[in-house]
Amino acid sequence: MDTSAWTLLIVFLLALALLAWPVGRYMAALCDGTHPRWMHSAESALLRLAGVAPGADGGWKPYALALLAFNVAGAFFVYAVQRLQAWLPLNADGMAAVSPDSAFNTAISFVANTNWQGYAGEATMSHLTQMVALAGQNFFSAATGIAVVFALFRGFAARSTGRVGNFWVDITRITAWLLVPLSLVLAVALAGQGVIQNFQPARTVDTLESQTWQAPKLDAEGKPVVDAAGAPVTEARSGATQTIAMGPVASQEAIKMLGTNGGGFFNANSAHPFENPTAISNLLEMLAIFLIPAALCLAFGRVVGDRRQGWAVLAAMTVLFVAAVVAVIPAEQAGNPVFASLGVDQAAGALQAGGNMEGKEVRFGIDASALFAAITTAASCGAVNAMHDSLTPLGGLVPLVLMQLGEVVFGGVGTGLYGMLVFAMLAVFIAGLMIGRTPEYLGKKIEAHEMKLVSIAILVTPLLVLVGTAVAVMADAGRAGVANPGAHGFSEVLYALTSAANNNGSAFAGLSANTPFYNTLLAIAIWFGRFGVIVPVLGIAGALASKNRLPANAGTMPTHGPLFVVLLIGTVLLVGLLNYVPALALGPVVEHLMLWKQS
Repeated sequence: MDTSAWTLLIVFLLALALLAWPVGRYMAALCDGTHPRWMHSAESALLRLAGVAPGADGGWKPYALALLAFNVAGAFFVYAVQRLQAWLPLNADGMAAVSPDSAFNTAISFVANTNWQGYAGEATMSHLTQMVALAGQNFFSAATGIAVVFALFRGFAARSTGRVGNFWVDITRITAWLLVPLSLVLAVALAGQGVIQNFQPARTVDTLESQTWQAPKLDAEGKPVVDAAGAPVTEARSGATQTIAMGPVASQEAIKMLGTNGGGFFNANSAHPFENPTAISNLLEMLAIFLIPAALCLAFGRVVGDRRQGWAVLAAMTVLFVAAVVAVIPAEQAGNPVFASLGVDQAAGALQAGGNMEGKEVRFGIDASALFAAITTAASCGAVNAMHDSLTPLGGLVPLVLMQLGEVVFGGVGTGLYGMLVFAMLAVFIAGLMIGRTPEYLGKKIEAHEMKLVSIAILVTPLLVLVGTAVAVMADAGRAGVANPGAHGFSEVLYALTSAANNNGSAFAGLSANTPFYNTLLAIAIWFGRFGVIVPVLGIAGALASKNRLPANAGTMPTHGPLFVVLLIGTVLLVGLLNYVPALALGPVVEHLMLWKQS
């Protein structure tokens, strides 16, 4: 990495730390109910109107049932809006109803905080669908993830109560007092940088160059003209216009980033100048992706009564993230070895960016694009400001690995931290076996029941990814969507299933995934990758909440120092990644070796 790349990384991490500290303190207050009285009064009135008792806390099973019911209802709502959008208002461009399989995939995806997009947003979704269905679920899916980690916080902090909270209270509180205010501030900042926000139909504008194309010839009545054989007659037409989509983008962009959702208003996502126009907006969006995941680590330490615990988890995440950045940026700066063998100059200089600029925006360059790729796949966001399909093999390996670790390197809002805490419990269990004593984490004994749930939570996503990839590469319908043969084509399929099951949503764009086969397969992976982990985590929260919190003694393993950070990182790498090594060897590793062999 050169000086500019290190400077960008350091500025990003320092700004993140400064912003995460106050947000973490505020989130801890929301979790334990010590936020201002007027907020309590407002949320209590809303909850009573909905028929919910604001002070009613319960165990993990009622919490899980309420969570599942809310998200199932959300999936039906998003599906219905897409299927009916042709007859609903705020459809300035006359968008037709979304096809059943695409609507099904999109509904599942946005409810599960994955935001996989097999469609082009500006050509498929009306303004109403974008705002009410998609952006609405951006708030609710993010709030769901934070609610789950709040329940886990209470499980660690509780003293034999068995209570983890009330889902309806949590989702109301998180949405109203955290996500909406932060999104409002970020939306205004992005609009100030040039992100559009309007309800206008697409505009047709004059371009600087004329184009010529063949179009059907029409008669006086506007009907196509045919020749004697019945074939349509065409005529040459020329013009100098372009259709530019409009819409309420800034409001959706803000929660897209803050909620680690990732679904873009435009097909090009954050590479589009209307979503991410400047270097400043790019930095704001990167900070927004990591803000809540980082702040949650600090909130965790406050809620459990030991701030060092939060710092330890945050340190492990940061070390893994920096290692990923140090891998991906040099891989892209090195360029393509085949070009080098042909005598192509890929060195950075005054007249060129150098390195592998394929698929990247010149306004961001390699450093900001590669850093964005690491951030968005570390954080389960999935937004992109460059095409990951155009990364070098080793550059593409880094996003894959970050997702396959279980999205625990910062991860999604809530999901990243509860995933890392699951690994932390596994780490202390392994350490306990090594020294011959019952493992404890934060004063709670980690016993057989908890370890069974930990095992389920860790193994669900690898099972979905590997079985789903095998099904896709064996099925004719799956292979039909692969645009590139060989190792890269396999990487495209592996990336898609990895992204879906780990609720990321980014893609190697060479895969044609908007087909009934992939829409169905990926939707299944998305749903079970989300809720197949959430339910065991809530079960863990309930089990911990029923236990006494034991005081530390001479035999207690410290879980706030450098030794534990190293143990946690090792557990994440060994347990989280080893499942995927054979698949990675068939994809990006082989592609890298083939690329260097050609050079």
